[in-house]
Amino acid sequence: MARSDLRGPSADALADLTQKLGQGGTDAAGLSQVGDDLFAVAGVLRREASVRRMVTDVSTESRAKSGLVRQLLDGKVGAPALDLVADAVERRWTRPRDLADALEHLGVVAVVDSAGDDAERLSDELFTVGRLLEQEPDLRSALSDPARSTQDKAALLRSLLEGRTLPATLRLTEQALAGTERTVSIAIEEYQKIAADAHGARVATVRVAKELTAGDEERLAAALGRQYDRPVHLNVIVEPGLIGGMRVEIGDDVIDGTVASRLDDARRRLAG
Repeated sequence: MARSDLRGPSADALADLTQKLGQGGTDAAGLSQVGDDLFAVAGVLRREASVRRMVTDVSTESRAKSGLVRQLLDGKVGAPALDLVADAVERRWTRPRDLADALEHLGVVAVVDSAGDDAERLSDELFTVGRLLEQEPDLRSALSDPARSTQDKAALLRSLLEGRTLPATLRLTEQALAGTERTVSIAIEEYQKIAADAHGARVATVRVAKELTAGDEERLAAALGRQYDRPVHLNVIVEPGLIGGMRVEIGDDVIDGTVASRLDDARRRLAG
């Protein structure tokens, strides 16, 4: 579901639709509803192959497809989401499945935007939820158990997060159960990247041997921001096994200045 997975016409269509979503002038509650509606439509397209084929068939006239969508969804989703979906089906998609993936992506952006000035807190909370899943194997197993329904898993998440996080964090965590990613953890990581990107930032995962001070984090974020020419949001993970230094992962780039890494390099040179 990552935007980088969309190529050619699909990438162009998503960029245009994302811009259209941002011009909607909808308030926070409205954006949250748009997100819910888009998630629901994406789910229908994934479950109903006949509907997916009809609305992505390149031999069908564009207006006929948007008319069909309006007929099928009228009264079931709000007008802002319906307009976006009707616009989406008129566009070209590189692969039929890209339409549902793009609608889910737009749903995530809508929910992120519903957080307003709390967007940075939302990103931090998604990171914290992801770390919780890494550190709690029983919870991870419960959320990946095929014998449990999605509703049951969502109820489990609500019992843990409701009242402790932003509504947007809870909503995206629930959506992670039903999206396209292989695991909930991967989905949440992708949603955090979308949240950062929606506000012009990048996400850097920083692994350190001991906790950074607030000043250290500010200086590191500023230095990375200058290097990448945009704000950088830090996810800091303490790993005592690194001994010292830090490892920074941002996109496909890795900056490894840890003592453990230098020791490994020295061992390899000696062995070679």
